[in-house]
Amino acid sequence: MATTDRQATTLALAHALSAAERGLAVIPLSRSKLPALRSPHRDDPAPSPCHGACGRPGHGVYDASSDPDRIRELFAAAPRATGYGIACGLPPHHLIGLDLDVKTGTDSTAALRELALRHLFTIPPTVVVVTPSGGRHLWLSGPPEVVVPNSAGRLAPGIDIRGAGGYLVGPGSRTDQGVYAAAPGTAHLAPAPCPRSLLRLLLPPPRAHHLAPTAAGGHGQGLVQFVLAAHEGQRNTRLFWAACRAYEDGIGPALVDPLVVAALGTGLSEREARATIASAARMTGHRP
Repeated sequence: MATTDRQATTLALAHALSAAERGLAVIPLSRSKLPALRSPHRDDPAPSPCHGACGRPGHGVYDASSDPDRIRELFAAAPRATGYGIACGLPPHHLIGLDLDVKTGTDSTAALRELALRHLFTIPPTVVVVTPSGGRHLWLSGPPEVVVPNSAGRLAPGIDIRGAGGYLVGPGSRTDQGVYAAAPGTAHLAPAPCPRSLLRLLLPPPRAHHLAPTAAGGHGQGLVQFVLAAHEGQRNTRLFWAACRAYEDGIGPALVDPLVVAALGTGLSEREARATIASAARMTGHRP
């Protein structure tokens, strides 16, 4: 390996450890921006889904850690790593990344500005990472009870979202396209809280058939059924979405107990359910 590559690996590790000091969980990346460690199951005849339960590295974002010793182990196993990825959706920041692309021929910055004007939010001062192509990554933090999914272009053309299960290329990483760097004056900032109206846009819309009932009280029943249909991994997100809709439609207080009962039926505890509903009330400007 060339000396410059060894230096790039050393620098990437140093940047990754610095990010970990801020509570961010990281993984080593290759010059292609992909995880630098190959899957330990790549030669299995019929690999089953494994998110690291086997104890071996090579599970992409599921390897992410903020423990310095673990990070050094990961980089030692990936001697050609020249960058690092920052896992989104994990505590303490529950990071959400807005990836403003410039390669699609669209003006993603203008698209975000239009969304902000239409939905009455502003992006507070936060970490901004400039990509080699001239794009930008905006770092925001989300509430712990909300799971924001990854998406590409759903929010607006040229805007990708990095949420739970995704990662952002960390500043200081060297890739085939160039170096990622924190925008001047933002490196010292903590990820700012995601504006409430923007957060609602980032959540997946429900399937229409869950909200079909039109009889008296039918909308509330539809929201309850929407929560009851949640699978593991989407229970909090569905409950939060339904509670937001209920408060926005003026039926939030009356629907608290039915939503809690529905959430209990999906496996959430009463404490988790009431905390999520209270968060939705605050986000929509109501007192829980």
